[in-house]
Amino acid sequence: MPKDFSGSTVLITGADGFIGSHLTELLVSRGAKVTALVLYNSWNEIGWLKDIPSQILREVDLQVGDIRDAERIRALAAGKQYVFHLSSLIAIPYSYLAPRSYVDTNIIGATNVLEACRASDSLDRLVHVSTSEVYGTAQFVPISEEHPLVGQSPYSASKIAADKMAESYHLSFELPLVIARPFNTYGPRQSARAVIPTIASQIAAGKTRLSMGSVTPSRDFNYASDTALGMCALALSDAAMGETINIGSGEEHTIAKVVEILSGIAGVQVHIEQDPERIRPAKSEVDRLLCDNSKITGMTDWRPQVSFADGLARTYEWICRNLQHFDVDRYSR
Repeated sequence: MPKDFSGSTVLITGADGFIGSHLTELLVSRGAKVTALVLYNSWNEIGWLKDIPSQILREVDLQVGDIRDAERIRALAAGKQYVFHLSSLIAIPYSYLAPRSYVDTNIIGATNVLEACRASDSLDRLVHVSTSEVYGTAQFVPISEEHPLVGQSPYSASKIAADKMAESYHLSFELPLVIARPFNTYGPRQSARAVIPTIASQIAAGKTRLSMGSVTPSRDFNYASDTALGMCALALSDAAMGETINIGSGEEHTIAKVVEILSGIAGVQVHIEQDPERIRPAKSEVDRLLCDNSKITGMTDWRPQVSFADGLARTYEWICRNLQHFDVDRYSR
């Protein structure tokens, strides 16, 4: 396989999202010819792609569509050497309210991508993007790829199903793919439904009493550019073919610790107030996630580049500059 993306044709589904926009920016900077799938809407919005530098955005082939439209996805995948499938519904709380939406988007949508890639005669690698939520609460730490899969929410159950569909297409049809399983990605452009923007936006808005859910769970947080670099490394790795591989920092921090670090960055003292609306069902809350990243570091030269403290500082600075995107008085599911 080639060792870089220069001149390569690439399709990114979910390019208008948080991680997708960072991946788009990275691949264009590496010389790839990127087609970015943006969810069709009547406002002609391109999501977080609007936040990437204009000189990079000009190089992107923006295409609208819907991951649930099999014919549209097949047309977009034709002629592409690399396909990065990120498009999915990701909010856990909303999955309690609308589980069918997660089936339609995350399972059927993934199957559409798999079928489109199977029909392609140009594909070098499909990177199917999973999530650490498929592991549920850690039964052992650090969590390796051998950890049992537990559907603790409709969201995680839909992602397990999508991963198994991807696995089956490699085993049944020899589709050249890798399942990339990132842990909790954070950074600029993340929506208010995620915990770090929830905390940071409230602090940036001058609140000293933070409305929070549970603060005892711990997570392995990985900065957005590091997650994107990990996906690229897996796309180019011969050893990764057909494998499921974690992308994570190998460190864990409780939500309470995140509050402490962010309040220190802002130079303020805050108090946490528990909001019952933000508490997940008892058996659905994932208490602990800590990544065993030895597989990716053994197969590739990928290593996390951004420390948690530096990443939080960069994220807080971005949120302060873009506070208009955050309604700090409204709970985002």
